[in-house]
Amino acid sequence: MKNKLLPVIEALIVGILVFLLTKSNLFSPLDYIARDRLYQVPRGIRSDIKIIGIDAKTLEEYGPIQTWSRDVYADLINTLNVDENTRPYVIGFDIQFSGEIDEGDQALVEAAEEYGNVVVVSQLIYSRKWETNEEGIMYYPVEGIVLPYDELLNVTSTGYSNVSPDSDGTIRRIIPAETYDGITYQTFAKVMYDKYCSIIGTTPTKVPTDITGRSIINYSGKPGDYEYISLSDVLDGKIDPRIFADSIVFVGAYAPSMQDDFIVPNGGSSQMYGVEIHANIFQSYMQGRFALNGDPYILSLITALLSMLIHLLFRKLKPWQSVLLLVASIGIEIAALVSINNSGYSYSVIYFPLLIFLSFIYSLGINYLSEVRKKKKVLSAFQKYVAPQIVEEIAKKGDFEIKVGGENRDIAVLFVDIRGFTTMSEALEPEQVVEILNEYLTLTTKSIFDNSGTLDKFVGDATMAVFNSPFDLEDYEYKAVCAAMDIVNGGEALNDKFIERFGRSVGFGVGVNVGPAVVGNIGCEFRMDFTAIGDTVNTAARLEANAKRGQILISDALYERLKDRIEVKDVGEIPLKGKTKGVFVYEVTKIIGRD
Repeated sequence: MKNKLLPVIEALIVGILVFLLTKSNLFSPLDYIARDRLYQVPRGIRSDIKIIGIDAKTLEEYGPIQTWSRDVYADLINTLNVDENTRPYVIGFDIQFSGEIDEGDQALVEAAEEYGNVVVVSQLIYSRKWETNEEGIMYYPVEGIVLPYDELLNVTSTGYSNVSPDSDGTIRRIIPAETYDGITYQTFAKVMYDKYCSIIGTTPTKVPTDITGRSIINYSGKPGDYEYISLSDVLDGKIDPRIFADSIVFVGAYAPSMQDDFIVPNGGSSQMYGVEIHANIFQSYMQGRFALNGDPYILSLITALLSMLIHLLFRKLKPWQSVLLLVASIGIEIAALVSINNSGYSYSVIYFPLLIFLSFIYSLGINYLSEVRKKKKVLSAFQKYVAPQIVEEIAKKGDFEIKVGGENRDIAVLFVDIRGFTTMSEALEPEQVVEILNEYLTLTTKSIFDNSGTLDKFVGDATMAVFNSPFDLEDYEYKAVCAAMDIVNGGEALNDKFIERFGRSVGFGVGVNVGPAVVGNIGCEFRMDFTAIGDTVNTAARLEANAKRGQILISDALYERLKDRIEVKDVGEIPLKGKTKGVFVYEVTKIIGRD
């Protein structure tokens, strides 16, 4: 009962661990890495989203951006909108335009007001101390906002450029809307998306947020995937502005020296410029491909139950079957979670695969130890009555099972006992009888094992052995007769010893037969005996009963198999108890070709 309950207890432990780890996301940094690899695969960027970059080439030509007059941006707006039929839908500047600088400010206002397709960024200022809202959710309150200068703000739309980095500094989420001083502001890409929808005459889709007000970005491209054009090339007339027709244009920093690059989940060793992040967010708005953190209780419960079932299967299956189950389970979980993420819900990835992998390793070890114990049990059982070479063969195969039942095999059966044992035991002291019996059993056992036989049982002063069981034995009929001859020959030396010590003569009678029999463990679950049963066995026993001292009697069936390898005397047909017809019997006198 204890052994049956152990896997269930183990499965409960595995399930509880999966539930708690999945719910708490204890190893969130590792889980982030796994989610990034699975969820943030490139989905294909839209060709109508383009980036005009303030790159090293532009900075070399126009100088540091802090020294620029804003008429540079006015010139860009005028250039892109030069033809009403080929102008972009929206132009978004990921550049702070706070405060007034020079006469270029007015040029920028006039250009933006004339075409009405310009969006600029603002910047939220968050408190460094977190607070807790009415639902008990921690957050960092907005304590200020940096807006474009008033004239520009009046003629453009603005959205904040802040994103929401995770604890590892990676940009995976946005806060689509924030409230400050009673006014609700939206993220830069959302404002651009709303402007785009207004221009083309479609209704903007709504993006859901989680309890913290965040949404997860499903990136469409990696760093550098969106089409990028140098600002200097556009302003110098090297680029035909018609390539921006019906496009969404982002303008922003595109040089490392401007320190506007960030770690993103699909960037690998490369960082992504802020303007590219906004382009990805914009495309997510266009395609409605944000995700939310799913309810951890749901995934925790489902994966806990599955892991319990899988652990129980691991404890029952063969190693190769367990490997297939492990691979299939992890593969199905990953495919399901990726599909669910694409549908808008993001879940932890690592805990179910991690725990069932550990469960697999544990089960593999436990099952191995169980097999070792089982093997030792089998070997311990057989080494007492099987020849050492057969025990070695069992150890190599490792697949012999102790169970009730048997099989039909052709075997040779040998019976031997002491002649006159009853009379001798009455005349000697018990200790002397036991000593004689032990010497005799040592001789018979050694003779049987030396010829690769299996010691079946001791029955008083009688010994039973079988050959070609439990495993196949080459030339088993011959080896059975050799074992009988070794017993008779050894008995002569043993007889001299007993006469000298006890004044008693001891001799053996041996019977050997061959034929079909049922061999296996006979009995019940709590008491069984590995033996052979059937007419072949009964005949061998009757032959031994008719054998005189020092005589080896064999059946005609055995003689027919060995007649070219042994010398015999005809004993003739004798009646055997329990058989209606007599059996023709021979006495073995010599084994040919044996030293």
